[in-house]
Amino acid sequence: MGKVAIYPGSFDPVTYGHLDVLKRAVAIFGNVIIAVANNASKKYMFTLEERVALLKEASAGMKGVRVESFDGLVIDFARQKKTNVLIRGLRMTSDFEYEFQITLTNRRLAEDIETVFLMPSEKHSFVSSSLLKEIAKYDADISSFVPKCVAKSLRARLRK
Repeated sequence: MGKVAIYPGSFDPVTYGHLDVLKRAVAIFGNVIIAVANNASKKYMFTLEERVALLKEASAGMKGVRVESFDGLVIDFARQKKTNVLIRGLRMTSDFEYEFQITLTNRRLAEDIETVFLMPSEKHSFVSSSLLKEIAKYDADISSFVPKCVAKSLRARLRK
């Protein structure tokens, strides 16, 4: 159980579904780097630094977890970290097509890097960061979807 896996994503913001997948990945691999993407072509609600900070707070106390940011291709980040395992979460079947496309592209670019798909528990499987931001705009109670630090930051951001 000493293998390092990378769990990449934008995490804008992190949800309990993300954390559920993270816990499953740590149980399998022992060590997981949460790799927060910095994609200049994507519009984020939270800055890269804020997303990293929220993930660090949300995953505090979880052994074997590190949070880092990266630019560029995740396969290059994986090589830099000397691992060949990527973790991807699948919530619904609608995620599969997109994730399958990314996995096959990564495989073409780096056939030595494997992607492992993990599913969150059913109570978190329907929540996406996009949906969460949408319901938070209407001041709905989001406490069952995200850690307190995220709910507080999201409310503060939406008040601006």
